[in-house]
Amino acid sequence: MPYQLIWLIFLLPVFSFLIISFLVRPFVKPESKVAGYLTIAAIIGSLVLSLRTLTAVLAASNHEIAVPNISWVVIGDLNISLGLMVDSLTAVMLVVVSTVSLMVQIYSQGYMKGDPGYHRYYAWMSLFTASMLGLVLADNLLQVFAFWELVGLCSYLLIGFWFHRPSAANAAKKAFIVTRLGDFGFLAAILLLFKHTGTFDIAQLHSLAVAGTLAGTTLTWSAIGIFSGAAGKSAQFPLHVWLPDAMEGPTPVSALIHAATMVAAGVFLVARTFPLFEHSAQALTTVAFIGAFTAIFAASMGLVMTDIKRVVAYSTISQLGYMMLGLATGGVAIGIFHLFNHAFFKALLFLGAGSVNHATGTFDMRLMGGLRKIMPWTSTTFLIAALSLAGIWPLSGFWSKDEILAAAYDKQPVLFYLAMITVAMTAFYIFRVFFLTFGGEYRGGSPEAHGHPHESPTVMVAPMVVLAVLAIFSGFWNVSGAFGAFMGHAETQGFVQGLFGIFIHSPLPLIALMVAILGIFLAYATYSAKWLSAEQIGRIFRPLYTLFYRKYWFDELYENIIVKIALLKGIFAGLQQIDTYGVDGIVNGLASTAIGGGRAIRRSQTGQLQLYGLFIGIGILAIILVIYVFG
Repeated sequence: MPYQLIWLIFLLPVFSFLIISFLVRPFVKPESKVAGYLTIAAIIGSLVLSLRTLTAVLAASNHEIAVPNISWVVIGDLNISLGLMVDSLTAVMLVVVSTVSLMVQIYSQGYMKGDPGYHRYYAWMSLFTASMLGLVLADNLLQVFAFWELVGLCSYLLIGFWFHRPSAANAAKKAFIVTRLGDFGFLAAILLLFKHTGTFDIAQLHSLAVAGTLAGTTLTWSAIGIFSGAAGKSAQFPLHVWLPDAMEGPTPVSALIHAATMVAAGVFLVARTFPLFEHSAQALTTVAFIGAFTAIFAASMGLVMTDIKRVVAYSTISQLGYMMLGLATGGVAIGIFHLFNHAFFKALLFLGAGSVNHATGTFDMRLMGGLRKIMPWTSTTFLIAALSLAGIWPLSGFWSKDEILAAAYDKQPVLFYLAMITVAMTAFYIFRVFFLTFGGEYRGGSPEAHGHPHESPTVMVAPMVVLAVLAIFSGFWNVSGAFGAFMGHAETQGFVQGLFGIFIHSPLPLIALMVAILGIFLAYATYSAKWLSAEQIGRIFRPLYTLFYRKYWFDELYENIIVKIALLKGIFAGLQQIDTYGVDGIVNGLASTAIGGGRAIRRSQTGQLQLYGLFIGIGILAIILVIYVFG
């Protein structure tokens, strides 16, 4: 494959962004769909080239394609270049991002129909996809950081797409600010690495870490700084608070952000720089425990939310914690395998949520119900995604989830137990969503909704069907350990040995499957069969219910205590006093002294000759007196 074509993978969406921004938006009517067609065409091109790249990498002996760098800035010994790293990790991520993005853009043709910001929407979506593809391809940390910030900018623009809504504008600002906190650590890590190594090149940094040249405190703090950036983008505790509010953006945006782009960027970053973590036990332990805690922490909030998109959002946070746990305990192959499978079924869950909103006018599950008969395609595809998320054999989520459980069990039992509890919680909350939304009888929908619920149009259903097929079969790539081998996984133990062999070589997959089925059964007993009363359970566990529903009061902690008291009334108020009475006081004091002196001198200049003569005479007498006394 000519390496020049690889550059087009992210340049094609850039071209569509430029054409839509400068030609389509100013000169084409909003009701035209030309912006959507341009974006879809560009991403089809990116997907085709991504698949060609994947086949070329698969065929390469070392699973890598060499692409010459382009020299960008040369200052003395400093040479900053633009380059592409095309290896197995890149190839997998390119296919994931371009596939999910294409399905989302096609779906958006129906979801965003008639929206006055239609052209603007597709311009931002083109740039968003291009930014993520560029991030995946970058071969040095400086280039990674540039695309990293572009991804953050695009997420801000898309979360706040309906900026006339205060909630959307606030959610966009919250996402931007919170992720900037993590990005500060990432930037500090980049500068620290450059100071000690003199390079931004990722391959060189890998070699230095493996050789032991880059080691000790420098390596540990650099890895933790990189992880802080990843924690911001991937919404890991305690930087998780922005992601549920990001639901204020259009639902296709949520599907793209939470399945294959922004939140996946953090997991990808840790995978891309994994040799740095692998040679720092402290950094790797930090990633493992934060990932495991985030998984169970977010799942607990998903148990009680009534907004379907927010439940799926907390599920995303939880599954990202799973991926971090997989990276830390099992390596790149296991973490990325779950990212690969998760992208398809999580995008499908969000698109399914958008489909029921399209039909009912609401995201509140308490106003839904009975949609299984009315929306059979949406119901069936959502069920497939829910089963995959719950980890039911033989769907894709089963294969990658159990790899993580096996790796956690071998590494640290406490991490395994946290992950196993999360399995039950995940199965329960996602089937709570399914039974409340599609089971029972229809409960009326939104008062503002017009007409009766109906199945979504084909342009929205077709992408969901494609994603449902992928949610069933994507996990089969590793049935015989092929994915692990492709990703350079050195050990075969723990990877699947045949379609049924997973239940033979270890009891863990069967235990995890039974735990997931138990979670589904409890959801059925509570929200479908009504053998258990959800209201009574809520009353019995009222303190826990309140704790989960109020999101552990983290929003109040951050906004009311840290921001308003610690920062505004504390640090910022103190800095304002220093600025007012220190910096401004010195400057204003010097100015006042100069002005006062000028006024005094000005008053002495009266313009009266007799007064000038008097002072001249006094001066002469003073000179004579001094000469007489001291002469």
